[in-house]
Amino acid sequence: MNTAAMKNLHRASSLIFFLLLYSCQSAQQGDGKGSGSWPIFRGNPALSGYADISLSRTPTLLWAYKSGERTSSSPVVQEQTTYWSDKRGRIYGVNIAGEQCFSYSFNSAVEASPTICDSVLYIGRIDGTMSAISLATADTLWSFETQGQISAPPNMEMFGETAAIVFGSYDSYLYCIDRQTGKELTRYASGYYINGAAALWQGSLIFGGCDSWLRVVSSATGLPSDSLKLDTYIPASPAVDNGACYVADHFGNVYELAIDDGKIRRSKKVVAATDESSAFVSVPALSPTTLFVLSDDRNLYAIDRKSGHVRWKYLQKGSAGESSPVVCRDKVIACTKSGIVSLLSAESGELLWEYDTGEPITACPAVISGYFFILTAKGTLFCFSAFS
Repeated sequence: MNTAAMKNLHRASSLIFFLLLYSCQSAQQGDGKGSGSWPIFRGNPALSGYADISLSRTPTLLWAYKSGERTSSSPVVQEQTTYWSDKRGRIYGVNIAGEQCFSYSFNSAVEASPTICDSVLYIGRIDGTMSAISLATADTLWSFETQGQISAPPNMEMFGETAAIVFGSYDSYLYCIDRQTGKELTRYASGYYINGAAALWQGSLIFGGCDSWLRVVSSATGLPSDSLKLDTYIPASPAVDNGACYVADHFGNVYELAIDDGKIRRSKKVVAATDESSAFVSVPALSPTTLFVLSDDRNLYAIDRKSGHVRWKYLQKGSAGESSPVVCRDKVIACTKSGIVSLLSAESGELLWEYDTGEPITACPAVISGYFFILTAKGTLFCFSAFS
């Protein structure tokens, strides 16, 4: 093959890999522009909890599907079908009409939420196994074993020219796995358990661990590029938007870090914990201008990202538990462990609507065009019509 032909082949290969990445990440954005998908925890690879979707001020309950099995999973949505796993390892798929249309069982305990890309569901288990499941055939495509439990969903990234998934394990490693074959590409050793998901921002993987360190790792090389030690351990996932990373520690302190070219340029504490005996695992939600974060004092805070000033706070009817807010343009969805779903004005904090599910909620909401979904800890999926 001559030199010109080899260059053309290389360009074509690069374009194919770019399109693979773009198609997967575009689906993950949850941007609301005709989107019927929310295929990753927190809606997009940056885990920002933001959807460019307009919601009605008065949502309507369309249906509730009762699985009857407890779950720690947050729901994800692919082509208007909602998926989650119960604690016994059964995966459910329920379509927009409220009918179960998919079922798969590992017969092994699961606490993590799934991630979906190209009609393949990826999910980790308590026994330390990450698996890829075909949604078309309900077959296991591959499984990869770690030496510790997997409690968070994987994220998607390109490792060189290979489409990969990235996830942490309680064996203290962050893994990068070939999405097609399940073969290990690289791993990074942290200091202790990794409980949350890694956020992706401009070629950097950002994650916290139970050793209190927030780490930044290059997705191109798998090598660390920076780190910062927080006040205590980090059980939850970070959220990133436009180079600003927000992360909460176990006590409930919330930090803002400016990340550029893989480096932490500056950091500050934007929310101070009020009770250091409490357990805090909520993930912030980010609009272009505002940080929405639940505090251990039961308040949902709206903080101006530029000035750092608190714009408003709203006292919830119960603690957040493990749930995290989602912001949809001018409205915010927040849930409590006592089962209350609230819809608030993002501008003023005014309560616009609320619904009592009657069951504890620890999962994060999932939002697509015209609908949002709430999954309770008892395995009941609520579908609300939210056409504006």
